[in-house]
Amino acid sequence: MSPRSSKPHEIVERTLELSRTDGCVVIAEERTTANLRWAGNALTTNGVTRGRGLTVVATVDGAQGTACGVVSRSAVTAEELEPLVRAAEEAARTAGPAEDARPLVAGVPHSPDFADAPAETSSEVFADFAPALGESFARARADGRALYGFANHEVVSSYLGTSTGLRLRHDQPAGTLELNAKAARRDGGPARSAWAGRATRDFKDVDPAALDADLARRLAWAERRTELPAGRYETLLPPTAVADMLIYQQWQASSARDAAEGRTVFARPGGATRIGERLSELPLTLRSDPAEPGLEAAPFVIAHASEDDSSVFDNGLPLAGTDWIRDGVLNRLLTTRHSAELTGQPVAPAIGNLVLDGGGARSLEEMIAGTERGLLLTSLWYVREVDPATLLLTGLTRDGVYLVERGEVVGEVNNFRFNESPVGLLSRAAEAGRTEPTLSREWGDWFTRAAMPALRVPDFNMSSVSQGV
Repeated sequence: MSPRSSKPHEIVERTLELSRTDGCVVIAEERTTANLRWAGNALTTNGVTRGRGLTVVATVDGAQGTACGVVSRSAVTAEELEPLVRAAEEAARTAGPAEDARPLVAGVPHSPDFADAPAETSSEVFADFAPALGESFARARADGRALYGFANHEVVSSYLGTSTGLRLRHDQPAGTLELNAKAARRDGGPARSAWAGRATRDFKDVDPAALDADLARRLAWAERRTELPAGRYETLLPPTAVADMLIYQQWQASSARDAAEGRTVFARPGGATRIGERLSELPLTLRSDPAEPGLEAAPFVIAHASEDDSSVFDNGLPLAGTDWIRDGVLNRLLTTRHSAELTGQPVAPAIGNLVLDGGGARSLEEMIAGTERGLLLTSLWYVREVDPATLLLTGLTRDGVYLVERGEVVGEVNNFRFNESPVGLLSRAAEAGRTEPTLSREWGDWFTRAAMPALRVPDFNMSSVSQGV
């Protein structure tokens, strides 16, 4: 097997052959990325990159329990496989028993395409998108605004093999578009700015002209500017802002073990959790499903490291649709097989998408039309945790906060710093709109598969005025 011609499934098989410990898990990943960048209505860069990664998990059974060693490397050649395996085995032999040790997963049917070549992307993914973007540049230039942004498309093929016989494979496409429009203000004030983002699997469902038209409309709104003080305002959060909040909740506060140990907002005194407690009066369901149409994700666990809500011993464990919140009631928290036993909860591993539904059928535009007076956000920025006990988050609004009066947007207002908890928002939300695919601006570099509704919050806490744009 030469270093340049080796195929991912061959690397997995060879690595397993080299293993000399009691158990072994191998994850080989092939990655291709295509991107476009533009500034001032002109393309600036484009390119395609390739990458390869390999993770080896070696397990050693001992009198005190099973230990494991994990080593990950990028751009691994055939000649480097044996040293990598030996390093993982040495790490296992020198480690103490792994707290999360469980028998490696077995009995999962093989992926029929396990031996196939990895899926790839290329600049062809932008074949229809790029010309349409060029037309948007021309319109923007003629109308006195400048477009900035980037489009990125990535395909990762993951090959998972284990000493217990698993041979699994998953191809994950993921595309993102971020588009920012800027224009001078006629009164000489600070430049107007508007942002839009989209997540996509293949860019066939992305319309640059529609996005540019929406940005132009918001820049027009911003011609009139009003200064408002800090305070609590009825606020419409668009789907992207809802995703900013709930993805953080899912990542950082939804571990069953952390809740049982009293470390998160979902803890109850005495080692209990808030599972079964009503979190929202609206019939909202927060869920994940690897088969969700348009948001498809890996149907089995792919874990490169063990943490409170992931375990390398669970690699290959099949995933199924999970309701984290069901009809407004907390239903599940994240567990591995190990933490499920500790907490007495069902096994519920993380899944690579997140959907909030159960709201109404109204679009954001229809929710605006039904607003007597309130604020409309564009996106949130620099979201950080203040208090884990309540999941209080702080951050900034960015690229457009607008004043709505009697069902119409009447102008732009200043930006704010906010202090809010996603759990608190769910409990106080007065209305949820139509669920639609969205891109979290804050977490879009790491998590692209989300669908959220807009939320109406009667008293969103704008804690101070911000000078950001």
